[in-house]
Amino acid sequence: MIRPKIFIACDTVSSNKINKIIKISRSSKLRISYKIGLEFFLSPKGRSFISKIKGEEIFLDLKLNDIPNTAVSALNAIKDLKNIRYLTIHANGGLEMISNIKKVAKKNNKKLKILAVTVLTSFNEKSIKQIGYSKKIKEIVIKQSKLAEKAKLDGIVCSAHEIKFIKKISKKMEIITPGIRMIKEKFDDQKRVVTPLEAFKKGATGIVVGRSVTKGEIKKNFAKLLNHLS
Repeated sequence: MIRPKIFIACDTVSSNKINKIIKISRSSKLRISYKIGLEFFLSPKGRSFISKIKGEEIFLDLKLNDIPNTAVSALNAIKDLKNIRYLTIHANGGLEMISNIKKVAKKNNKKLKILAVTVLTSFNEKSIKQIGYSKKIKEIVIKQSKLAEKAKLDGIVCSAHEIKFIKKISKKMEIITPGIRMIKEKFDDQKRVVTPLEAFKKGATGIVVGRSVTKGEIKKNFAKLLNHLS
């Protein structure tokens, strides 16, 4: 049995559902963390609920991306959330923004890890060109990863397809992989998709699993995930 790190994406505005996800997915066989994004964070009770979660590792997926001063101000606005272990920022924000966030995060909460989001897994080569990029996704991710390494960030969020390139850049950064599907044919809005086992074989240190676990019967889906990784 692999004992990998699994970030379960709690993409909902319902605190009851998040409580249910946490209750069902506690496991001694996997290292489980909970990814909470903008959808829940911006809901009426979101921030308060997050502050009260105890004994669980929380991945706050805000993908901060703004001018450096504004991004740092946003970081300072959540410094009271001491139970947050991971926070995402966009590598697109540039070296000054990501470097400043890392420096301030270290002062605010030494346990907080900053992850740089590279090219979203909803993009493919065609759609990335539609927004003005001329380089291939691989080249963009390599460039962004080098910025993250220079800024001494703790990790990268990228598709499993780019892991091998990042490993050549850094041996220390964590590599968290979204775009995970138990059955690869079910892409939904994701383009660059792999299964959990494929992601770990490629070298991911952790994966983000959302709808494959949380949509439908959570207990049954989680059992499938355990079986898939055994």
